[in-house]
Amino acid sequence: MKADPSLQRELLDLAEVDAELARVAHRRRNLPELAEIEGIEKTLRDKRDALVNAQTSASDLEREVTRQEREVESVRARADRDRKLMESGSAGAKQLTELEHELETLSRRQQVLEDDQLELMERREAADIEVQRAAAEVDKAEQDLEDAVTRRDEVLADLNATQARRDADRAALVPKFPEALLKTYNRVREQRGIGAGLLRSRQCGACKLELDRSQLSDIKNAAEDDVITCENCGAILVRTGESGL
Repeated sequence: MKADPSLQRELLDLAEVDAELARVAHRRRNLPELAEIEGIEKTLRDKRDALVNAQTSASDLEREVTRQEREVESVRARADRDRKLMESGSAGAKQLTELEHELETLSRRQQVLEDDQLELMERREAADIEVQRAAAEVDKAEQDLEDAVTRRDEVLADLNATQARRDADRAALVPKFPEALLKTYNRVREQRGIGAGLLRSRQCGACKLELDRSQLSDIKNAAEDDVITCENCGAILVRTGESGL
């Protein structure tokens, strides 16, 4: 295959553009921010579940405290009615005895209920504190996620700008090359990642391996417009003054 030496040298520009586009694509696929976001999203889901559980427990305790308060009030009301009846003077001796016994029972019952109520109120207070703590952790995780998304978007914006610039560079370069030369370049690039490299000091700029004496001798004897490929990687070897031939 033949190609003007100046065009062959421009393959290095195309290879540089393609290398940067490949780096952009690789970085886009492997952004650390993506893994960070995924981790934070899992943490956030766990924190939200913990908050729901804490809120449910607090709500259950609130209902239990309310129920206990109603029972205490019911016992107090019954005791008040008994005392008023005793103080009214309308109760007979037997009824007075029964009322006294009932008041003693109600007093013991009220004491038990109030003790239980106090315990429930302490548990409710602890549950409320847990809800506040869980809510604060959800808020922090949400802020962490927002910050990570912002960082990801900033990086993607930079990558998009670089890709757009390099896509434009590539679009300007590609039409310069003959179809056969471009086909060879693209085939090797798709297989090896780099389609052309500078020959410098016996080394291929694509695979970084040294060429043997036999190939170097063939290259020295080749015409300037001959398209030479590396025996090691298949990339087009571009000869310049740096090649030392």
